[in-house]
Amino acid sequence: MALFTRKSTAATPTTVAEAPAVDPALAALTGVYTIDPAHSSIGFTVRHAMVTNVRGSFGEHEGTLTLDGTDPANSSAAIDVKIASVDTGIADRDGHLVSGDFFDAEKFPLMTFRSTRAEQLGGEAYRVTGDLTIKDVTRPLSIDLEFNGSATDVYGNERVGFEGSADILRSDWGLTWNAALETGGVMVSDKVKLNFDISAIKAAAPQA
Repeated sequence: MALFTRKSTAATPTTVAEAPAVDPALAALTGVYTIDPAHSSIGFTVRHAMVTNVRGSFGEHEGTLTLDGTDPANSSAAIDVKIASVDTGIADRDGHLVSGDFFDAEKFPLMTFRSTRAEQLGGEAYRVTGDLTIKDVTRPLSIDLEFNGSATDVYGNERVGFEGSADILRSDWGLTWNAALETGGVMVSDKVKLNFDISAIKAAAPQA
C-alpha cells in the first residue's frame, strides 16, 4: 500500500485527465505524528581500521512527521538528535566522539534535520531531502525511506513506521579527525552510513 498518490497531469486532445481517486485509507493517514523515541532508532555505521564496522546510535532524539495522504510534496519532517546520547557500546570511544575531535557536543549539543522536499519513488519507497546540520555546518541530505505501514497499537495510538538510510562523508560536516595506520590507510573511514528506523504516533485532532 503506497502512502501517497500522484496526481496525473496527462491530457487528451479533447479532455483533461482527472486526478485518480484518493484511497480513503491513505487519506486517513494525513496528520502530524510525533516520533516515539522508545520504539525508534537513529544510528550510524562506519568502517574502523579498514577491516571492520563500528555501529552506534543516539539514544535521545525527538521530532515530528507531517504526512499528507494525498500528495507527498506536502509532507515534511523535523528531527533533533542529542549528540551527548551517542552510544557505540564502549564508553571511552563515546567520550572521544563527543569531544572536540569529533562532535564537540558541549558547544554543539544537537544534530538537526529539516526537510525541504518529499517525493514518492514508487510503491512504498520515498525520498526526503532536507538540511542536515552538524556542529556549525548545514548541508543538503537525501534520505531514502521505506514505508512499513500503519497500525493502531494496544493503547489506541495510531502509528506509522519508516526505515531507511543515507550515506554521507563526515568531512563535509567538519568531522575530520583521523589517525594513520602503520599498514596503510586510516583509523576511521570518511564515509558514514546513517540508519533510521522510525515509529511515530499520530497527534490527536484538535477539538472544534
